[in-house]
Formats: sequence, C-alpha cells, structure tokens
Amino acid sequence: MNESRIHSLVSGRDDAPTVVLSGSLGATTAMWEPQLAALEEHFRVVRYDTRGHGLSPAASGPLTIDDLADDLLAVLDRHGAERAHLVGLSLGGATALRVAIRAPERVERLAVMCTSAQFAPAQAWHDRAALARSEGLAGIAQSSMERWFTPAYLASTDVSPHVAMIAGNDPEGYAACCEALAAMDLRDQLGEVRAPTLVIAGADDPATPPAALRAIAEGVPHAAYVEVPGASHLASIEQPAAVNAALIPFLTGTDKELP
Repeated sequence: MNESRIHSLVSGRDDAPTVVLSGSLGATTAMWEPQLAALEEHFRVVRYDTRGHGLSPAASGPLTIDDLADDLLAVLDRHGAERAHLVGLSLGGATALRVAIRAPERVERLAVMCTSAQFAPAQAWHDRAALARSEGLAGIAQSSMERWFTPAYLASTDVSPHVAMIAGNDPEGYAACCEALAAMDLRDQLGEVRAPTLVIAGADDPATPPAALRAIAEGVPHAAYVEVPGASHLASIEQPAAVNAALIPFLTGTDKELP
C-alpha cells in the first residue's frame, strides 16, 4: 500500500510544535475529539486513520507493527514534521512505541496509553481476525464496548456512536491489524526509547491492565507512569479530563514532576 493514502486531519496552531495522534484498533480519528480542544491550544495536531480504519484503505496482504510504524513516519513526512510528539492508545500506542524505538530522532516526546509491549496470548488475536473475516465487525463492535468502557460508563452513556465507529471499518483491515498485534513483541527493545515518555493506564482496563503499562514505564528510560481511576481501555474517552490533565503538562514540558 502507498502510505501517502493514509487519511489524516490537521488542526490547531500552524506555528506550534506538531503532535501526532495514533488510535486504537477499531477506532478512527473521531476517538480523539475529547483531546482536541486542549491540544489545539498548544500544538499543530495531526490525527490519522490506521490502515483499514476510517478513510484509510486496507493493505493487501499481511501487516506487521513495522508496516504501521512506516505509516506513522510517512504521516510525519507528509506534514513536514522532522520531529513530533507522538501520542498513541492501544494499537496506536504500540505503533508510536515502535517508531520511538526505530527512529528516535523523529520523536520529541512520547505518550502511550492503554497499550502493551506484547499483546498475549497471540491465539486470541488470530481468533478475532478469523471472526472479523467470517462474520464482519458488527458483533465485534458490540462486544468491544465491554473492554473499552467500565460498566458504570456503559450504564450512563450512549455508546452507539462508538459501536458504529468500529462496525464501519474494513473487516480485512481490522483482521490484519489483529495479526500484527499477535506477532508483536517489543519487550526487549523498550530500553532503546530515547524520548521522555508518559505511560497512562486505565485502572479498570481488562484489555491492557495497569501491570502492562507499568512494565513499559519500568522498561523505558525517562518514563513516568500515571493511572487513571474509573477508566477502562478507552481512558481518553471515558475520563478525558484526567487524561488531558496528565497529557498537556507533559507534552508542553510544564510539569516538572514528569520527564
């Protein structure tokens, strides 16, 4: 696939540093709406759709985390960003982490949320890929809500837009991303990250529990760990105020307690 076909959106301040947002498996650029206003005050904000998600077409054939990292680097190139802050959640967090390992000269600051250096067990991802291919994404979209959000949030909030967001993606693109996660293992490479790093966990996240995020924070030099109460996997949506309160001071370098 030609990486230039990856769909991206730009907003915020043209005269400011660039921050690139890389989203979760199943999500489009819409997932970052709770962060936009806060980020746009300080940055030029670039959001993009992962392959097979939103308006980015799926690749033909298998995908690896390096393919997804190549896409993120191509987005940086297209928008003229020699260096940028990278913010990623789940699949997007793993992608941003891989870029920080492979191309440290491109990353100013790194924030990873609700992700892992290894998404085990691999068979669960192969099973989900097979389900996406055989039955489409409607059922996966509905069941994902129990991982994305806490029971309290599901009881009080209309999550139908999030169900529709997942269901609207390309099943083959979703499946290929599942297989990329199944094969990924960055645990032995965490020490190669050079950027100051913020690691954010959802306290109630069953998909990437706090222990997975603490392992990243312990493996990455110059890393700080923040745990968000009352948040499951999509902490940026469920608890946007808490996430933004950690993210903005870190990216602007104004919180002296963070790296």
